[in-house]
Amino acid sequence: MKATSEHAIIRRKVAAALALFVLFLGATPMQAEVKLASPFTDHMVLQRDKKVPVWGTADPGESVTVEFAGQKKSVKAGADGKWRVNLDSLPASEESRTLTVTGSATKSALQCDDVLVGEVWLCSGQSNMDFTVAKTTKHYFAGVNNETQEVAAANYLNIRMFTGDWRRSYEPQSTVPGTWLVCTPENVREFSAIGYFFGRDMQKELKVPFGIITESFGASTAESWVSRDALAAKPQLKPLLERFDTNVAAYKANPPDMTAAMKKWEESAARAKAAGKTAPRKPGDPNPTQDQHNPTVMFNGMIAPIIPYAIKGVLWYQAEAISGGTNGYKLYPLLQATLIQDWRQRWGEGNFPFYICQLAPLKPWPNRPDTWYNNPDVREAQATVLSLRNTGMAVTIDIGDPVNIHPKDKQDVADRLTRIALAKTYGHKIEYSGPMYDSMKVEGNAIRIQFTHDSSGLVAKGGDLKTFIIAGKDGKFVPATARIDQGSVVVSNPEVTEPAAVRYAWENYPDGCNLYNGDGLPAPPFRTDKW
Repeated sequence: MKATSEHAIIRRKVAAALALFVLFLGATPMQAEVKLASPFTDHMVLQRDKKVPVWGTADPGESVTVEFAGQKKSVKAGADGKWRVNLDSLPASEESRTLTVTGSATKSALQCDDVLVGEVWLCSGQSNMDFTVAKTTKHYFAGVNNETQEVAAANYLNIRMFTGDWRRSYEPQSTVPGTWLVCTPENVREFSAIGYFFGRDMQKELKVPFGIITESFGASTAESWVSRDALAAKPQLKPLLERFDTNVAAYKANPPDMTAAMKKWEESAARAKAAGKTAPRKPGDPNPTQDQHNPTVMFNGMIAPIIPYAIKGVLWYQAEAISGGTNGYKLYPLLQATLIQDWRQRWGEGNFPFYICQLAPLKPWPNRPDTWYNNPDVREAQATVLSLRNTGMAVTIDIGDPVNIHPKDKQDVADRLTRIALAKTYGHKIEYSGPMYDSMKVEGNAIRIQFTHDSSGLVAKGGDLKTFIIAGKDGKFVPATARIDQGSVVVSNPEVTEPAAVRYAWENYPDGCNLYNGDGLPAPPFRTDKW
C-alpha cells in the first residue's frame, strides 16, 4: 500500500507540474528569433550609391533595429512577422564593418561581420553560368582554360561571391541557403567562372569592392526563372502555366512509385563504386515542381528569396534549354523580355542593366542531328534583347567548342561582358561590341553590307572572310565571296545574278567565321532576310 501511495503522490506532482507548464505557455508565448534574409551573411558586399534594403522576420509587431556605418534604422514587424528597412545611400568602402540587427522583444542581436560596400551584380541562367572555375565533384563538367594557374592567382579579398543552393519550388520561397565567400584560391574553385572573371576584371577597373550573387541551375529554361504573375499576364505564355499546373495536379493525385527504380540505381551505384567507376545518374524526381524545365520553379526557389537585395545589374547566360524544343526559339524573345521586365519591376530599381551571353557555336550531336541547341535561330532570338532599354549582348560565336556545350574559355566571355558594363553602365569610352548589321544595298550582282560599331575599321581575321552565303529571290542560299571595301562588306557569287539576301555565320557551328572590328570584337551572326 505504501508503494502505491508513493506512486500516487508522484503522479499528482507530475500532473501539477504539467498544468503549471501549460499555464506558463499560455501566459508567455514562445518568441520567434529575429532573422535576416538569405543574402545577409558575413563577408557580404552592399551596393553603393543607392538605398540598401535589409529585411527578415521576427515576432509580429516586434521592433527591429538595423545598424550599419553610423546609420540606425528601426521598424516594426508586420502581422506576418516580416520586416524591412532601407539604409541610406552608402559610398564605396573597403573598410571591414559590422551590420547589427536587434529585436526589442527577444533582446537578441544578429551580426554580419566583414561587410564591404561596392558594386553588386547578379549572375543567373543555366549550366554555362553555373560552370565553376575548377572541376569539382558537384561541377564535373566545369574547369576553365588554365584552371591551375587561374585558381592559384585568385587572391582578391575585395571580391566576394554569394552562391545560392539549387532550389526549385511551386511556391515563392523566402530563403535560399548560401553564404558570401571571400575570393581566395581555396574558395574560388566553386565560384561561377563568368561571375568570377567579370568581378575580377571589373574590380581592377573600378577600384571598389565587388560582389557577385550567383543564382543559376543547369538545363533550366527561361520560363522557369519568371514569376507566375508575369507569365499569366501574357496570353502566349499562359498555356505554359496551365500545362504545368495540370501536370502538378496529376502528380499529386497519383504519384509514381519510385521504389523499384531507386533500388535498381542503388545496386548499380554500389557495383560502380566497387569497380572504381562513376556511378550512373540517379533517377530524376518525377515531381513536376522539381523539373527545372517547368515555369516559375527556379524563380520561386532561387530568385524570390533574394529580392530586393540591392544590385547594380544582371548577367544572364541561358538559351541552350528552349521551351517547346525545336520551335521554342519562336517563343524565346517574348520569354526573355518578360523575364527582364518582371525582374526589373520586382526589384523596383528601374531599368537596371541586363547583359546576356549569346550562345557559343556547337556542332549537332550525333544522336540528335536536328538539334535545336545553339543554332542560329536561337541566337537570333537572343539578339532581340537589344530592342529593350539598357541591355547588351556578349557575342561568343568565335570561342565555342564544336563538341562541348560547355566551352572552357570563360575568360573571353567575361571580358566581353566587362567591356559592355564599363561602357554602358560606368561610362568608359571603350568599344563594347563587334560589327552589328545595319543595312544592305544591292549593287549589280553583289550586295553591300553596312555596319555599326565599326569606327575602328572592319577586319577579316586570319585571311579572307568566311561563312557568308547569298541568295536570289528564290531564297536558295549558296556559298559567297565576301571582301571588305570602303568600310563595308561586299558579298557576291557569280551564279547569283540578282542577289536578294545575305547571311553570315548562319550555322550551328560556323567554322572560320572571322569578321571583326579593329577592337578585336566579333560580329554576331546575322541575316538580311526574314524568310
